[in-house]
Amino acid sequence: MPQTRHRRVLRLIGRNALIGLAAAGALVWGAGPAAAAPTVKIGIVTFLSGPAAGPFGIPSKNAAQLVIDAINKGTLLAPYHSKGLAGARIEPVYIDESGSTTQVVENFRNLVQQRHVDAVVGYISSGSCLAVAPVAEELKVLTVFFDCGTPRIFEDHSYKYLFRTSATATMDNVGAARYLKKEYPKATTYAGIDQNYAWGQDSWRDFTASMKVIEPKSKVEAVLWPKLFSGQYGSEISTLLIKKPAITYSSLWGGDLTAFLEQAAARNLPKYSRFVLTTGETHMFILAKHIPDGSILGARGPYGVYAHKTPLNTWFRAAFEKRFGTPPIYPSYHMAQALIGLKAAYDKAEKTAHKFPTKAEVIKAFTHLKFVGFGDKVDMALGKGHQAVTEMALGTYEYDAKTKKPKMVNVVYFPEWCVNPPPGTKAANWIKGGFKGAKCR
Repeated sequence: MPQTRHRRVLRLIGRNALIGLAAAGALVWGAGPAAAAPTVKIGIVTFLSGPAAGPFGIPSKNAAQLVIDAINKGTLLAPYHSKGLAGARIEPVYIDESGSTTQVVENFRNLVQQRHVDAVVGYISSGSCLAVAPVAEELKVLTVFFDCGTPRIFEDHSYKYLFRTSATATMDNVGAARYLKKEYPKATTYAGIDQNYAWGQDSWRDFTASMKVIEPKSKVEAVLWPKLFSGQYGSEISTLLIKKPAITYSSLWGGDLTAFLEQAAARNLPKYSRFVLTTGETHMFILAKHIPDGSILGARGPYGVYAHKTPLNTWFRAAFEKRFGTPPIYPSYHMAQALIGLKAAYDKAEKTAHKFPTKAEVIKAFTHLKFVGFGDKVDMALGKGHQAVTEMALGTYEYDAKTKKPKMVNVVYFPEWCVNPPPGTKAANWIKGGFKGAKCR
């Protein structure tokens, strides 16, 4: 065959192949009306085994499944009713957070380097977040922390590829101190029992510093530091029974909180001391009879029973209960919030770029983003636009023996700038300085 004729045949074959691909919708995004948006592969990391799975990990995964399905089908309510992330279908890859921080980091690397995810949404433990944060920056992968609370992430470092769509533990603890002053001003002696790692240390630091400012006459009776996931609190409960503080403060979470509540109830500790449990909302439905009446419960923001009644929240609660047979708790809200925050960023970036956005365009759209969550509005105002602030809610627990249902009374909402430090200010310095610039009702 002459060379000229050979080239004409090859061009004809190539043109026909392209026509076939276009008809099948297989060309790249933005190539024309027949083109299809790509798939966005997202690693979803949460506790799927171990003591944190029941109260935290599984409710988080359930929320991810529910919201991802709705995003892919376009069945969420406005403003999230368009299909996909900028039209792209989400392909989730679920990974267990359980294990040492070394294993957590290794699994993160595998998600990026071997399973080739486009983004990662995950992490409950503050230890996991502190370990993953620099690796996310090293690998240049868009990463959204959905739950972990240590303020150190964005106070000690700046990140380009990392975001966190829930507020820090500072909000929980400033709010707890303000709530005690408002609702129980005579309770001026307190003790703390917290896990001995970043989350517990930061929580206790912010709570005690807040109490010194809000109630200068308050007195610390005991400071107790059990190991993470120790599960046995006999000696700590003995100390609390001897000291009998008016308030027992705790940021215990997951299986540790379960074990503490059961063991404290068995030894009648709640008779002598009122509990302040900053993650206590997670146990409202799974351990209702073991939470003492009069306990003050947090939900790390306006989530769970504290979520505002909006069409979006009404849909979320109803859909979650129908699918999983139990109400969503705050880890469920945190996961759902991270996913719609990611969707809001993708959709905003697409609207600006008029095409499927690049990673850089999504990051730009995410920075300083304000969006509506399932519980309340979210403002990515701290950490140079990478760290969220929200309002904070707390209430007092009551169990109705007749209806066999728990409820919260004396609920107080604190505005976001009443319980979060202003941009550019470290939480510890803000609290120590007397909450300068705080905007409280």
